Amino acid sequence: MLRLGLPACLALSLVSRLPATEIPTGPWPYPAAPPGPVVDDYHGTKVPDPYRWLEELDSAPTRAWVQAENQLTTDFLRRLPQRAWFRGRLNRLWNYPRYGVPFKEGGQYFFTKNDGLQNQPVLYVQPGLHAAPRPLFDPNALAADGTIALTAAAVSHDGRWLAYATAVAGSDWNEIRVRDVATGRDTGDSLHWIKFSGPSWTRDSRGFYYSRYPAPAAAAGADTFAALSHQSVYYHRLGEPQAQDRLIYEIGDQPKWFVGVSVTEDGRYAVLATNRGDSDNNLLGIFDLGDPQAPNLAAPLVPLVTTWDAESAVIGNDGPLLYVQTNLAAPRRRIVAIDLRQPAASPWKTIVPETHDVIESSALIGGDLLALTMHDASSRLLAFGRDGTSRGEIALPGLGTVSELSGHADDPELFYNFTSFIQPAANFRHDLATGRSEPFQRPTLAFDPSRYETRQVFYPSKDGTRIPMFLTARRGLQHDGATPTLLYAYGGFDISLTPAFSVTSIAWLELGGIYAVPNLRGGGEYGREWHEAGTKARKQNVFDDYIAAAEWLFAHHYTAPAHLVISGASNGGLLIGATLNQRPDLCRVAWPAVGVMDMLRFHKFTIGYAWVSDYGSSDNPADFRALRAYSPVHTVRAGAHYPAVLVTTADHDDRVFPAHSFKYTAALQAAVANGPDALPVLIRIETRAGHGGGKPTTKLIDETADKLAFAAHFLGLHPEAAP
Repeated sequence: MLRLGLPACLALSLVSRLPATEIPTGPWPYPAAPPGPVVDDYHGTKVPDPYRWLEELDSAPTRAWVQAENQLTTDFLRRLPQRAWFRGRLNRLWNYPRYGVPFKEGGQYFFTKNDGLQNQPVLYVQPGLHAAPRPLFDPNALAADGTIALTAAAVSHDGRWLAYATAVAGSDWNEIRVRDVATGRDTGDSLHWIKFSGPSWTRDSRGFYYSRYPAPAAAAGADTFAALSHQSVYYHRLGEPQAQDRLIYEIGDQPKWFVGVSVTEDGRYAVLATNRGDSDNNLLGIFDLGDPQAPNLAAPLVPLVTTWDAESAVIGNDGPLLYVQTNLAAPRRRIVAIDLRQPAASPWKTIVPETHDVIESSALIGGDLLALTMHDASSRLLAFGRDGTSRGEIALPGLGTVSELSGHADDPELFYNFTSFIQPAANFRHDLATGRSEPFQRPTLAFDPSRYETRQVFYPSKDGTRIPMFLTARRGLQHDGATPTLLYAYGGFDISLTPAFSVTSIAWLELGGIYAVPNLRGGGEYGREWHEAGTKARKQNVFDDYIAAAEWLFAHHYTAPAHLVISGASNGGLLIGATLNQRPDLCRVAWPAVGVMDMLRFHKFTIGYAWVSDYGSSDNPADFRALRAYSPVHTVRAGAHYPAVLVTTADHDDRVFPAHSFKYTAALQAAVANGPDALPVLIRIETRAGHGGGKPTTKLIDETADKLAFAAHFLGLHPEAAP
C-alpha cells in the first residue's frame, strides 16, 4: 500500500500542524528522466521515443524514477490540510453496506456484501427468502492488506458447489477453486492461467467449462505483463487435477482471439462465443450436449453465426429455439429466435424489434423476455412474451441505471439493482406473475440525497452532433460561473456512462460542486453508429465532444476554466491526456487515471492488441497518421502552461501497462513551463494494485482523498466550510 511516507495516524496529526505557507510551489524539482536515443520509423516517418527506457519496469533506472516521483508526490500531498478532512469524510461516506445482485441456485440465494469499510465484499448464501444469510467466502481473510479479490462466482445447478475465482493485487490473472456450499470447505480443485473467463457448470453439477491460456515457460510463474495468446476452452471435472482437464476448443491459427463457453439453463446446449478483440462483433457456435444429466462433451460444434458483421448473444432457449440478442441489421439491437433445426441466418425471426432506444441487455426470466433498454443514457425495463407481445414496462424508482438482471426461465422471481447519481445501488425483487416490486436490500449512508438533484441537458459538439450530459448539484444552485465542477467522461468501447453512485462524486457535491457526466461518442448510449463515430480515424470526435461539454458549461455560466477539474480513467485517461495537450487552457486541474497514453505502442503490451478494434494500429499507415495526431505521449506541447495534473496508475496494472502513465508524465514534466507560477505535474503510483478492479477500500479512500485534496488546493476550496 502507498502510505504516503507516514503511518496514517501520524500523517493526519502532522498535516493539521503544517501551515499553508509550507506547501511547495514552483518551480518543481522533477526527478531526472534523461531522454534516450530511440527513434522509430513508421511508414517513413521518424518518431522519437525518448522515454522507451521507462517500459522496462524492473530496471534500476525505472525503479529509481518511480521512487523519486512517488516521493515528490508524497511530499506535496501530505502537506495539504484538505487531505485529512477528505480522508475522514470519505471514511464516513464509504461506511455503508454495498450489495451485489442476488442469484438463486438449488433453492438458495447468493449475493455479495461489503459491510462498509471492508476491503473486499464477502459472498453470502441465504437458504431461503427470509432466512438469515451466512458468509460463504470472505477474501478479506486471505490477505492482511485486502489485495485478494473475488472476481467470479458460479454455483452448480443443484446448489452444492461454488466455483469461485480470485485475483491478487488487481491483476487480471485469476485462479479458480471450488467450495462445498454446505460445509464452506474447499475441495482440492485449483485452476490457473485464467484471464477474461469464468466457470459455467454443466447441468449434472459434475464440472464446468472455462477458458485459459497456456502455462508460461518460466518455472517461476506468470509474467504479469506478458502478451497473451492461444486462449482455449477446457472442461474441468470435479476432483481431477487441471492437467487432466479436457480440451474442448482451440483456434491454432488465430492466437489472439478470445473464446468462451456458457451452458444454457436447461443444460442441453453449450454456446461457444468467439471474439477477436474488444469489438463486440463475434461468432457463435453450439455444442448439443444431449442428455443434460450425462452431457456429451465430445459433441461437434455446429456453427451458428459465421461472419464478423454483428454482435450476437444467446439469452435463453425454449428447447431447440434459441433467443438471441443481436445488432445484425439493427444498430440499436433486437431479439430474434433461431430454430436449431434450421439455423441458417435466413429463417431468423424477429421477436422484439429495434426501436429508438438501445437494448443494453436482455434475459429470459419467468417465461418472459426482459429487455433492459437505454433512453437518453438512463434505464428502462420492458417485458415481452416469448412471441414478442408487449407485457408493459416495469416501473423503476426514477432516473437512473439498472445494471444487472437475475432470474431463471421457469421462475417468476426477478432481481435487479437500481442506482442513480445520488442513490447507492439497491436491490429489488419483482414478481413477474403479480407485477409487484419491493426493495430486497437497500443501503443507507451518511448523506442526504434530498439536498441534490440531477437533470439532463443536451449540447452541440463541434460538428453539431447533439450530446447528452447529466448535471448533478445542490438544489437551487446559482449560475455564477464560479462553481467548482468535476467533468468526468469515458467515450469508447461501446461502454455507456449511465447514472451511477460514486463516493467521490458525493464528496464533491458536498463541497458545493457540480458533477457533470457527458455521454460522448465512442460509447454505446445510442447504439452501434454512436460507438463507431468515436473510433479509429473518428476518435477526435470524442475529444471534441468533451471539450464542447466544458465550453457549454462556461457559456451557460455554470463554471469557468479556473474552477474546472477534468477526469477520466483507462480509455477515459486517454481522453484526459489528449484533451490536456489540445487544450491546456480548458481547466485548472486534471486527473488522468490508468490511461492509454502511447497510441503508437499500446498494442504491444498485455491485452493491448484487443483495442485495435477501437483505436486502429500504428502498423497501418492510415491508422498511424490518426493515432500520431492525438497520442498523448507524442503531442505534449513544449513550453505550454498546463493545469495542475495528478496522474494515477498502479505497478500491477496488467490491463493498461503502467509505462503509459510513466512516459506521459516524464514527457509533460520535461516540456511544461516550470517557473515560479507553474502548476505541478505529479504522478501517484499505487503499489500492489492493478487497473482498478478489486482495489481494497483502504486504497480507494487513500487515493480519492489525495485526488480531492489536490483539486481543492488548486481551486482554493476549504471543505470544512462547505455548505
